[in-house]
Amino acid sequence: MKDTLKKFLYMRSFPVAIIALIIMVIAGVTYNGPVGSGSGLWSGVIVGAVSRSILGVSAWLGNNYGLGIIAFTILIRLLILPLMVHQTESTIKMQEISPQLQALQKKYKSKDQDSMMALQAEQKALYKEAGVNPFASFIPLIVQLPILMALYSAIQTTKVLQHGTFLWVQLGERDPYFILPILAAAFTFLSSYIVMMGQPERNTMTTTMTFMMPVMIFIFAINVPSVLSLYWVVSNAFQVAQTWTLQNPIKLREQREAKKAAEKARERAIKKAKRSKK
Repeated sequence: MKDTLKKFLYMRSFPVAIIALIIMVIAGVTYNGPVGSGSGLWSGVIVGAVSRSILGVSAWLGNNYGLGIIAFTILIRLLILPLMVHQTESTIKMQEISPQLQALQKKYKSKDQDSMMALQAEQKALYKEAGVNPFASFIPLIVQLPILMALYSAIQTTKVLQHGTFLWVQLGERDPYFILPILAAAFTFLSSYIVMMGQPERNTMTTTMTFMMPVMIFIFAINVPSVLSLYWVVSNAFQVAQTWTLQNPIKLREQREAKKAAEKARERAIKKAKRSKK
C-alpha cells in the first residue's frame, strides 16, 4: 500500500492537480461577463478569481450555474488531490500504529508531569519511526476552509450566481426540501464509515466522530445557501470514491492478515531453527 500510494502521489496526482489548475485559470481568464467582487486582496483578487472561474466553467456548460458549481467542485478536489493522497497515507500509518499508541497510553496512566513528558517523548519517537505526521489530516481541511469562504462570498457578491437555479433550488437560497443537506450528511457518513471499517481497532472517539460529523454537516447545510450544500454533496461524494480507492477496507484487512501470517510463519521458523540446533 505504501508503494502504491507513493506511485499514485508522484506519478498521477500532481499532473492531475496541475491540469485542474490550468482549466480553472483558463475558465476565469476567458470569462468576460460581470463579476460582483469588491476590492482588495480577498474580495477583489481571491473571491473575484473564484467567481470568474465558476462563471467561466458555467459558460462552457451552457450557463448552467449548478453544473458549473459541480464542475468547479470536482476541479478543486483534483487540485488538492496530492494533499489528500498524503493525508490518506498518513492516516493508514496512524491506524497501523494505533495499538502501540494505546499501549503507551496504558503504560503512562499517571497524569503527573514526568509521565506526560515521557509519553510525549515516546509518542514522538514512534511517529518518527513510522514516518507519521499526526497533523497531516488537518491540512486538507485547512486548505478547503478559505475555498468555502470564497465560494460563499462569491455567491453573496455575484448576482447571477445568487439568482441562478439548479434542479429544485435557487443557489443563493437554502434548500427548501433539505435534500442537499441530507445527501451531504450521507456522503460524509459513508466516507467516515469506510475509514472506520479499515481500522485495526475501533475506539470511542473515532466512532463518535463517524456519527457526529454527518449531523454537524447537516446542521450547517440547512443554514447556508444551497450552493454550499451542493459543494459539500459533490465534494463528499468525491471523497467516498477517493476513500474507497485509497483506503479500501477489504484490501487493508487482507494486507493486515497477510502481515500477521508472515510474522507467525517467521516466528515458527525461528523456533524450529532453535529446536534443530538443540
